[in-house]
Amino acid sequence: MKRSLAVAGLVLVGAAVAGVVVLGGTVPPLTGTLALPGLASPVSIVRDGNAVPHIFGSSVADLYRALGFAHAQDRLWQMEMLRRAGQGRLSEIFGERTLEADIFLRTLDLDGHAERGFQSFPGEAQRLLEAYAAGVNAFVSRQTGLMEQRLPPEFLLLGHAPEPWRPADSVTVVKVMALNLSANLGAEIQRLTLAAQGLSPAEIEDLMPLNGGERPPPLPDLAQLYPLRRLDAPTPREQTAALDELFGAGASNSWVIAGSRTASGKPLLANDPHLRLTAPSVWYLAHLALGDPQRGGVNVVGASLPGTPIIVLGRGDTLAWGFTNAEADVQDLFIERINPGNPAEYLTPAGWRPFESTSMEIRVAGGRTRMVERRRTRHGPVLPGSFRNLAKILAPGHVAALQWTALTDDDTTITAGLLDASLRTVPAYLERARLYMVPMQSVVVADSQGRIAMIAPGRLPMRSPANTIAGRAPVPGWDATFDWQGFVPFEALPRVVSPPEAAIGTANARIVGDGYPHLVTHDWEADYRARRIQDLVTSRTGHDMETMRAAQLDVFSPAFAELAPLMIAAARPLVSVDKDVLDRLSRWDATMRADAPEPLVFVAWLREAVRAIYADDLGPAFDLFFHPRAKSMTRLLRGETTGRDWCDERPTAARESCGEALAAALRRAIQGLEERFGRDRMRWSWGSAHAALGENQVLGELPLVGRLFNIGTASPGGPYTLNRGVMEFGRDDPFANRHASTFRAIYDLGDLDRSLFMQSTGQSGNPFSRHYRTFEKSWAEGRYIRIPTDRAAIEREAIGTWRLVQPAEGAG
Repeated sequence: MKRSLAVAGLVLVGAAVAGVVVLGGTVPPLTGTLALPGLASPVSIVRDGNAVPHIFGSSVADLYRALGFAHAQDRLWQMEMLRRAGQGRLSEIFGERTLEADIFLRTLDLDGHAERGFQSFPGEAQRLLEAYAAGVNAFVSRQTGLMEQRLPPEFLLLGHAPEPWRPADSVTVVKVMALNLSANLGAEIQRLTLAAQGLSPAEIEDLMPLNGGERPPPLPDLAQLYPLRRLDAPTPREQTAALDELFGAGASNSWVIAGSRTASGKPLLANDPHLRLTAPSVWYLAHLALGDPQRGGVNVVGASLPGTPIIVLGRGDTLAWGFTNAEADVQDLFIERINPGNPAEYLTPAGWRPFESTSMEIRVAGGRTRMVERRRTRHGPVLPGSFRNLAKILAPGHVAALQWTALTDDDTTITAGLLDASLRTVPAYLERARLYMVPMQSVVVADSQGRIAMIAPGRLPMRSPANTIAGRAPVPGWDATFDWQGFVPFEALPRVVSPPEAAIGTANARIVGDGYPHLVTHDWEADYRARRIQDLVTSRTGHDMETMRAAQLDVFSPAFAELAPLMIAAARPLVSVDKDVLDRLSRWDATMRADAPEPLVFVAWLREAVRAIYADDLGPAFDLFFHPRAKSMTRLLRGETTGRDWCDERPTAARESCGEALAAALRRAIQGLEERFGRDRMRWSWGSAHAALGENQVLGELPLVGRLFNIGTASPGGPYTLNRGVMEFGRDDPFANRHASTFRAIYDLGDLDRSLFMQSTGQSGNPFSRHYRTFEKSWAEGRYIRIPTDRAAIEREAIGTWRLVQPAEGAG
């Protein structure tokens, strides 16, 4: 028996060692030489101590070949997932769990629009995207060394091999990013769902209040526009999880300060986009060096998007730029009426018209191939009935079609980001933005000559003044009143150039004045962060890199500073309330510090309060509503709601007050915290409960060991702070930080080499690489790195260099 156990032990140890060797072999070497056809001259990829690649080449096409190679080295699995999401082909790998996502994505036909769009690009743009694709494919097809695996571990574990990368795949990736940043569809369906539950327009306004200053037409009763049905039960989350991941709670901060308000006399620009945390990060830091910098070369440094050759956010030698989501209403949902005598037709203002219909084949791993009909109306694709419970909400004989600016064959957005050596000034950048279409962004830009500007480029639909819905909810597709009336001309899009205030700040709130003649949206992000930027940045002078960094890392919550005193005042008169907890919260300064217990107590209380006050009123519609809802709660406790008495429990005969609801919610919150974190309240801390959670899409779901592959550490911030950290109250881990700053950058136009950068994970997407989680703690602790452009300085700290050469040189 002992001998048998010893043999078994040796076998297990041998298998473990072999597994480690195999998986370790999936990490590509940092140094090597590869012959790459198509190169005009040799290219070097020099990785610095943070594994940031510095790519030196003599042409843009050569740089893009090398960037494709570097992206594939470090992020091939991430690129494959983005591409397959856009293609609607996830189920070929993951089976039934992603089928609903694939049906939705194939319905949109993002990949088809991307392919047709690529074919219409100018020849030079096609050539550059082809060069990038060639670099990706060169990595996949390379000759491997001893014990080196060709593909990352996810491919090995799932038995999957990638198809060759196509130039149009990069366009598809950009469209997936646009889907992730388009929030209007969610707001429309939420209002639709609430109306289907019988809520009046006033009640919907109570639940989804607009920012102060918004004066849209009164929202009509949606049930009078088209028939609706009460939702009995929402689709279980496990059936929608894959699709939910594609719809982010995208937000961002950015600001630019003119030299008249900085210590150096030159502009400063800061930017940090907030997206769903993932492992690896959405972004990949890179430096492209065109030609010889000593003889007038060009440098571009910043955050690239794997799967594309674009430095999306970054700086050149004389220019810096940053994006925030403009929240523009570029999506409308049209309710289409089906002909009861012929289900192949739908109603238009001119009468019945046939649907455009095609049959889609969706292959499912471990299951049968599904045939799904894709229908289109004059507005756009008919969304699957399973999407956000549409088939349960709409009456029989009605479907919903999506019109969205991304669903076109003439989208040139990716071409706006291609490297152009002549792009060196703010005026040139603004003109280049003409090519940009979707997702509409608020772009801040500054140059070394001292100019600053903001522009919101993209296709912005124009709507009729008679359209009283004004983009807030689905509209009848048979009424021409609600049809789009074309697009706002580029020259009339929102822009500010060298304003007298010498400062511009954006945070997804209103970016246009009352006099702007076109509708951008009424559903701006709550303006708490925008007000904080005004307090810390745009109203002050004497700025330097340190004040920029302090603002980006600020954890004061204006929302909770307003809401906490209201909740405390309402609950305090109740005899049963825990006065010690209320006293402690009364002394709290509304900062979401990682080491403090008060943020945790307050957020737990708010979570239970939202559930206690609204769940009984909303029923099955509550799941979509279950978020912090500071603005709704503040309006309620200030007595500004007009729809109904939300604090009164509907099933009971007695009338409950808000104070009673809040006192009971506080008791449940404390009890829940004790169950999660122990009874010693002195050991509670916000940071540990609010750990940033970047999940690995495959390895993070393995039983027992999955958590080892996720990237996350204690983090500060909250949903309304500049250093943002958004929770999802309906998840098993309701305090985890799931949406946050995925990239931070601060640019000094006086010396752009002093610019600061940080992303949330590491450069490698391979969990077995030592560069998988390089920035994890630095990101959480508010540290930054510099990315130099001087080749000598880069090579002094280099950890590896790849040389890509012409085949003749390689053969030699």
